[in-house]
Amino acid sequence: MASRDCSKDDLLEDTRMDSGIDSFRSILKSEEPREPSGDFSGPRDKLSTAEERLDSAYGSSSITVESLTEIVEGCTLSSSTEEQQSCELSAEENLLTTITEDGDTILHLAIIHENILIALELIHLFPKEVLDIQNNLYQSPLHLATYLNLTDVVKGLLEKGASLELQDQDGNTALHAACQHGRTDCATEMTRDLPPSVLVPVLEIQNWRGLACLHLAALNRQHQIMNLLMKKGADLNIQEGTSGKTALHLAVELRDIQSVKLLLSSGADVDAAMYNGCTPLHLAVGRQDIAIANLLCQFGADKMLRNMEDETALDLADGNDDILALFPFDDLQISGRAVISGRHEVLS
Repeated sequence: MASRDCSKDDLLEDTRMDSGIDSFRSILKSEEPREPSGDFSGPRDKLSTAEERLDSAYGSSSITVESLTEIVEGCTLSSSTEEQQSCELSAEENLLTTITEDGDTILHLAIIHENILIALELIHLFPKEVLDIQNNLYQSPLHLATYLNLTDVVKGLLEKGASLELQDQDGNTALHAACQHGRTDCATEMTRDLPPSVLVPVLEIQNWRGLACLHLAALNRQHQIMNLLMKKGADLNIQEGTSGKTALHLAVELRDIQSVKLLLSSGADVDAAMYNGCTPLHLAVGRQDIAIANLLCQFGADKMLRNMEDETALDLADGNDDILALFPFDDLQISGRAVISGRHEVLS
């Protein structure tokens, strides 16, 4: 009997969210990718760039694009040949330093309105510490710019020193958001020219569901971003925190052969074990996925490894002749040495 953890295709509808802006109710009703297992489930909203936003207000009035323009009008950076100075905010100072009841700064609101010119001006005006202010959902301006795919704003924030390590209410960094939502250009900006000592710790951050950036990229079939992360030094075998799956396990569960090939060709451990001992081959055979099982075998998967229920991948074949054909009976070993050679027929 195949184990429940390895043999059943338990793909559930993905209901993930990296964070939404509760201060406006813009919900993106897009088709979601499917996600393996219920370990990462939970209803989540998504952002929209298509619906009218109901933003936080200063006092009782709503902030509009026009009022944002008025607030920063005349506030520009003065410069000289010797130094660049911050503008004197004078009458606008209180507005520029005010935080709304939802925790948003005016920079958050400019990004929410997708007013790139104002957002960039504010980035220049504000010191780094203000750029890292998180709202009530623990979203930084970098989170919001990433959700809305405002690459120029992401670049401006990073050039000014905005932190990549800040986590929102779900534990997601801005790079997590880029990996989930396919913001390839934003992810490229976030990983550009950073030394491994700075970038690798960011790549290893796990959200509250135990997912690192590579896990989210694999779960959402973001092949370009997966390739980018691997080139930047992401740990191919990092385990998510709930069941110990690697990105390869997740790709196998999704039956995403492109991700499987990408991970294996980049050096992912073909025999990585989950906490219950299941390898990617256990998962592929349990799901009767001949193509991926064959690919794993081509990359040297150990067919005799046993999970915590003492099952090999062969035990999960469930009589599938095509799967059984992948397991020639020439690998019986005692003390690590083969004692039988040659292929034997499977007896029914």
